Amino acid sequence: MKISQLMLFGIFFIGISSIEAQEKTSLTLDEAVKLAWEKSNEVTLANTKVNSKKYALETVKNNQYPDIKIAGQYQRLGTASVDLANSDPNADPLPAPDQVMFGQATVSLPIFAGFKIQNSITAYDNLYEAESANAAKTKEDVALRVITYYTALYKAQKTLDLLNENQKQAKQRVTDFTELEKNGIIPRNDLLKAQLLVSKTQLNIDEANNNINNINYYLTTLLKLDPSVKLTVNEADFFNLKTSNAPTSDVLALENRKDLEAIRLQQKASEANVKIAKSGYYPSLALLGGYTALDLKDFITVKYAMNFGVGLSYDLSGIYKNNAHVKEAESKALEVKNTEAIMTDRIKIEVQKSIEDYDLAINQSVVYDEALQQASENYRLVKDKFDNGLSDTNDLVEADVEHLSAKINTALSKATIIQKYYELLSVSGQLSQSFNLSKI
Repeated sequence: MKISQLMLFGIFFIGISSIEAQEKTSLTLDEAVKLAWEKSNEVTLANTKVNSKKYALETVKNNQYPDIKIAGQYQRLGTASVDLANSDPNADPLPAPDQVMFGQATVSLPIFAGFKIQNSITAYDNLYEAESANAAKTKEDVALRVITYYTALYKAQKTLDLLNENQKQAKQRVTDFTELEKNGIIPRNDLLKAQLLVSKTQLNIDEANNNINNINYYLTTLLKLDPSVKLTVNEADFFNLKTSNAPTSDVLALENRKDLEAIRLQQKASEANVKIAKSGYYPSLALLGGYTALDLKDFITVKYAMNFGVGLSYDLSGIYKNNAHVKEAESKALEVKNTEAIMTDRIKIEVQKSIEDYDLAINQSVVYDEALQQASENYRLVKDKFDNGLSDTNDLVEADVEHLSAKINTALSKATIIQKYYELLSVSGQLSQSFNLSKI
């Protein structure tokens, strides 16, 4: 048989998980996910974007409140000569003021602006909610990355444990074969085959250690832990998960996917933007009020000069210029609507694929369990025959490799079921909720 290919079969699964990780400080998966939510740069950026949209909404809301302005001036005047036409030349000279003070307060309250203010508030409110939904989706994506790394680290560590266990047996076999070869019981070729298996297993162990180190670094970087921390997976905690409530259709996904919710909210915002564009067809109306005070020293004093009224403005050119602006807003709204339709179809495909992958992982695990029993029994029978001189070294080494491969496949298949379950929750929009409710 092709021993090298059989040995590498188990290691193949490690290569798949070469970018994932777990922990050594007995950090549970639930703790790792929540730590990532607290420390992740992606989540921090997403929350910052939400705050930016919140402040933008507050800015737009301020447009519905009155504008109040206060202005004042104080000026020193040079010596001025003031003469009034047709004045009596014998009259007392007019005063020559050397300073002037002026103060004014104005109030403007918008009454009607073509529904622009209210529609602007509606648009920005929907954009704020959409950004919040995007932030929630970012949290789910980060959680899935942690799960992927966590699962990969388990697979790499479990594979390493099985390789080390098998290596002990292989080295003991070399020791036994060395004595047998010295006594002429077996040919040197059999000893070399046993030694070759030890060497190949050692190469696989080195590769597994390399994968563990890489995955450990990826996970500690994501969790903002010291890279020197060596994480280990608590196997009992990892498998303490009930997967009986796995989604079986795309109904939940279409209701709960945060990225789809964000698109729907953006659609509402784009519809409000169309109304904002149409506001250019209407005039603007505002209440106006003011107060003025003037003191021209020794000449004139004005107090309590109050005014109020209504201001009307109408950009007549907007009647024909605004049409292009409206069409642009309507086109953008159509873009968002088409994007929602595309995303809906994509989500349906993602959910269906994830359901199939999850079912496949369960079915494969059953087959791997059966294969392990068969490989264990085959190794026992072959070894018994070898001990009784009824089988050669090739058969023994082949049975040993198949047994190791079966053990690795079985161990990794259990972790794959959990990974596929979480991936199914993710595409269904249920991943964050499963951690928030501590269902781990």
